[in-house]
Amino acid sequence: MYSKNDEPAGGAGRPPSRFKASGPRGRHLAAHVLVGVWATLALLSAGAQETLPVARWLAVHLFLLGAATTAIVVWSEHFAVAMLHTPLPDRRWSDARLAGVNAGALGVLAGVWAERPLLTGAGCALLIAAVAAHLVVLVRLGRGALGGRLAPIADYYRAAAAALIPGAALGWLLADGAAGPAHYTGLKLAHVHVTLLGWIGLPVLGTLFMLWPTVLGVRMAERTTVLARRVLVLTGGGLLTAVAGLVAGVRPVAALGIAGYAAGVAVAVRLFARTVRRRPAVSAAAAWTLAAATGWLCAGVLTDLVLLAARPLDAARDGVGALVPVLLLGLVAQVLVGALTYLLPIVLSSGPKERAALRAVLERGWLPRLVVLNLGVALLVLPLPDPAGTAGMLLAAAAGVAFLALVVWVLVRGARSLRRGTDAAGASHRPALWGIAAGAVLTVLAVLVANSGGDTGGGTSAAATAGAGAGTTRTVAVTLADMRIRPARVEVAAGTDLRLRITNTDSQRHDLKVEDGPGTPMLAEGRTRVLHVGRITESREAWCTLPGHRAGGMSMDIVVTGDTGDTGDTGDTGSADAHAGHSATTDSGGPDLSADFSSDWRPRAADLAPAPGGTVHKVELRAAHTTVEVAPGVKQQMWTFGGTAPGPTLHGKVGDVFEVTLVNDDTAMGHGIDFHAGSLAPDRPMRTLQPGERLVYRFRAERAGAWLYHCSTAPMLQHMGNGMYGAVVIDPPGLAKADHTYLLVSSELYLGTPGSTAQVTKMRQNTPDAWAFNGVANQYAERPLKVKAGERARFWVVAAGPSDGIAFHVVGTVFDTVYKEGAYLLQPGGTGGSQVLDLAAAQGGFVETTFPEAGHYAFVDHDMRHAEAGAHGMVEVSE
Repeated sequence: MYSKNDEPAGGAGRPPSRFKASGPRGRHLAAHVLVGVWATLALLSAGAQETLPVARWLAVHLFLLGAATTAIVVWSEHFAVAMLHTPLPDRRWSDARLAGVNAGALGVLAGVWAERPLLTGAGCALLIAAVAAHLVVLVRLGRGALGGRLAPIADYYRAAAAALIPGAALGWLLADGAAGPAHYTGLKLAHVHVTLLGWIGLPVLGTLFMLWPTVLGVRMAERTTVLARRVLVLTGGGLLTAVAGLVAGVRPVAALGIAGYAAGVAVAVRLFARTVRRRPAVSAAAAWTLAAATGWLCAGVLTDLVLLAARPLDAARDGVGALVPVLLLGLVAQVLVGALTYLLPIVLSSGPKERAALRAVLERGWLPRLVVLNLGVALLVLPLPDPAGTAGMLLAAAAGVAFLALVVWVLVRGARSLRRGTDAAGASHRPALWGIAAGAVLTVLAVLVANSGGDTGGGTSAAATAGAGAGTTRTVAVTLADMRIRPARVEVAAGTDLRLRITNTDSQRHDLKVEDGPGTPMLAEGRTRVLHVGRITESREAWCTLPGHRAGGMSMDIVVTGDTGDTGDTGDTGSADAHAGHSATTDSGGPDLSADFSSDWRPRAADLAPAPGGTVHKVELRAAHTTVEVAPGVKQQMWTFGGTAPGPTLHGKVGDVFEVTLVNDDTAMGHGIDFHAGSLAPDRPMRTLQPGERLVYRFRAERAGAWLYHCSTAPMLQHMGNGMYGAVVIDPPGLAKADHTYLLVSSELYLGTPGSTAQVTKMRQNTPDAWAFNGVANQYAERPLKVKAGERARFWVVAAGPSDGIAFHVVGTVFDTVYKEGAYLLQPGGTGGSQVLDLAAAQGGFVETTFPEAGHYAFVDHDMRHAEAGAHGMVEVSE
């Protein structure tokens, strides 16, 4: 029994008597059986031949939702009663909460495995309800309790339960695809952090304040209570800050929160280290195992902090994913092993002699098992070739199986003791038959999970027609790559149970959403997911949900053979329009060019500033979605570099070096960049950057000319058509100075939602709503360029397209200088002149002229369709 001051009674190394007296042994036996079965399930799932992400997800959640959650629910109530000196809650309600937790976990796991969103949702709801009830009980235990120095430990259990509720809700959103691609990364990271560092990490830390000195057999440090409260403020507050930052997608806030959590862990570890004494521990196996677990917690939290502080969220997500083995095996598994090694003999024994005998069983070969387990974790974590990771998993599994075998032996001995005797209070016991029965059922389930593989079809040819009728199960291999879904068409017989084995082989992330059906999360390159579509009774479509990808061709038709909606083979286009019935016609009339611009509109300056001094030019370009006014009174979301369309102009001389830092601030899609002015292998500098990533693109301008740069990410038609282009001007050597130098980038303008089917149809059919200079139709008609009579003007022109070129002409003048694609076609002093600078898409050059007298000189694209639809402006010449 604890004293009023909560100092462990009975001398160093002697366990507090309330560890035994706080509840019936039968319930603890059932809980341990459940923990062991859940852990066995996890090991079987992890060792199964199926390597799909859903199988790995299942193994992780079998351990966390099953083994760890069951143990935490049981022992947090057990320890809270001991720490608070309060009577036990009603056993029936405790058993009901434990049953609710396990039933909810089973529902979640079965729902995700079988692709049954309703079952997944029901399991999450039941789990949240059970944990919420557990939280209520923990709070009520503190009311009127005697409390004492160890009372703050109960706050760790309350905080952990409070953390699991949003963790389960976030998992629900992620499992059924409701998070959406734009918020997937932040919500996934928030779910991982609140679950591992909150639900798992907080009760581990709290329990160690009491368990660590007890296992060592030493007196508790005087400042334990004060430091325990301080650590909870740091870790709990830091976790809350981190999760809020991740949900909002604000990485610095998340990193700040993890820094607070790390500070709390550091305070706790310092206290634990000062508690160590030279005298032998009560259980050396438990002490060393708990110490190793604490070490992995420190390593995991510090690595997590570095990842969030130094990497974009998408890259950090992959890195944090690699930390899961650290926290799952290094922390959670070892804490369970260490705690059970010490506590299980206490719960199951009837006296010191039997306790020592049971502990001796659990400590057999503890040092080799400890070394093997931690070596396995290290091999899983370190950046080594795949065979090392496989070896690490096998080593960790071997150590876990060896311990579980010892646990089974101890449970059998303990069960015999329970049938023979009574506890200290004189209450008789019966075997935990319901726990053993549940364990048997779950063991059968483990065999099914391990051998099912989650797939029955194994890559059936997609081109074949399903000849079987209702009741047939069919699996089709689907590949996401090159902005296409292959196959673009799958034919099945009515009633077929369809599964899609989806693999993303593209450098970009993609997902697949089935119309009125399930969808995958975002899949990185090389990732595979089996999507259970269900019974097919009517034709439907599937597509990638990233903006513009569906319209760009990433769609697939699932066609029921003989369905009246079958319109014939669509080939590899994956046409969304054929299914949805959208019209291919353009918006009638386009923008009203006679309307007024908005009051806050400002034209883009056409003046080209002189090339800056120096030979190295450093520029930062940020890719983002920006709303701009693209025609009089017409505002449109554009995909931009630097917030403008076209992007900032780069200007230099032959031999100059440009160091361009590209940052992808777009939260929904990837972007890259291609500078035509440079000459270098495109593999890495022109690769697609995922949201939050950056790269430095360095090239030397070896040749003069007017060059295009544009987004290098497919589909380039859409990225360029939505504004992701700009110009690089490299002056020819010896270029004379002009009175005025202008840069005009011509382009097509497509109105509508970027990436929508209607907009992309117009791009493919080359039917723009308008044409523009420097991104805005009619802007230089509204705000003319101004020069004086007799002044010489140079017009640099770049045709950005993406499909049309330009025939640049200034009405009322003759060009005496023409420079096109790096060469002079006409220079002053000769007898010839030029009327047009003709450029194909992506070409550039300049022309020069002198305005003879005052007046208004229109400049146009002499393709009159373009001129009349926005590609015109005015030069206002004064005396």
